[in-house]
Amino acid sequence: DTSLAEVNSFSPSVPISPSSMINQYKFEDGPELRDLFITVDDPESHITAIETFITYRVVTKTSRGEFDSSEYEVRRRYQDFLWLKTKLEEAHPTLIIPPLPEKFIMRGMVERFSDEFIETRRKALHKFLNRIADHPTLTFNEDFKIFLTAQAWELSSHKKQGPGLLSRMGQTVRAVASSVRGAVKNRPGMFTEMNNYMETFNQKINLLDKIAHRIYKEERDYFNEMKEYGPIHTLWSASEEDIADSLKGIASCIDRCCKATEKRMAGLSENLLPILHEYVLYSEILMGVLKRRDQIQGELDSKVDALANKKTEKDLFLEEIGKLEDKVERANNALKADWDRWKQNMQCDMRSTFTNVAENNLRFYEECLATWETFLASQTVDLHVEEDSEDRP
Repeated sequence: DTSLAEVNSFSPSVPISPSSMINQYKFEDGPELRDLFITVDDPESHITAIETFITYRVVTKTSRGEFDSSEYEVRRRYQDFLWLKTKLEEAHPTLIIPPLPEKFIMRGMVERFSDEFIETRRKALHKFLNRIADHPTLTFNEDFKIFLTAQAWELSSHKKQGPGLLSRMGQTVRAVASSVRGAVKNRPGMFTEMNNYMETFNQKINLLDKIAHRIYKEERDYFNEMKEYGPIHTLWSASEEDIADSLKGIASCIDRCCKATEKRMAGLSENLLPILHEYVLYSEILMGVLKRRDQIQGELDSKVDALANKKTEKDLFLEEIGKLEDKVERANNALKADWDRWKQNMQCDMRSTFTNVAENNLRFYEECLATWETFLASQTVDLHVEEDSEDRP
């Protein structure tokens, strides 16, 4: 999603390390085979007597035959995106549905409805829809097509056609009952390995997310202190005529380092923090998908146990078991294929993100080092000039 070519560029005069990672890694996209392009932009605020909310423009361009037009433009609010995610989970319980930004994303770092909050959410919603569009199965979901094409009143009407309250309650009760049964007896080893992997991944990604937020906070505190540090030297230079130029030079260096720090903070908040938090949400989604697969397996196990205890109605049980075996096999195949796809995307995202951060750090320290080296070189020249003038008769 973020190419290394988009790394913040600094002054051309700043030296670039020959071992710079940007010279060692090159990530290239595969051949362009997409036939569905989605853009989320143009956030618009709506204030009513009941609530205040934001809508986003969703523009879709496609060459698919099942669409009546090649281009659509609709407006959607967060609740609409949440409805779509719910429908996808209902239709594809063992596929990995991309995460949505939370109701209050990056809480404590930005204010709700601020420009920064809205832009952060817009990017996340844009990524959410495009991840669905790139998915080999989800992209052809009928609710997804309706989300992209239906006008507001049409979408509202379609939402009312969903399962009723009692049906949803029944699904919830079955899910709870299945979870209470305990561990699945006949879970294939592959899915046990997936569970173990996700437990470790969940711990590590949550820890990385917390550390990254702490680093960002410390960087922000350092930046705020630096903004006060530079002007002090400028004020000091007014009362120290002999070293005024040196003090002003230090103030200038601090100011340039302050700007470089601000760029690095922007890189953290735009690239590292959102990716890490996205995969925190992904880890929760994956653990939910694995539980739903286990629920299907549990239904099959319970029927097999019931058949062993009941000799009557054997044919009926055999028929139900056959259907459940097919359901489990479909769930296993869907999850295995999606697991490989998700893991490949995750590794690519992490590699690109951490390489991006490392490259930004290299550029930051190279710029600051060059700034201070230039200042020291100028002071050395001044000292030599003063010594030469003192040696003259």
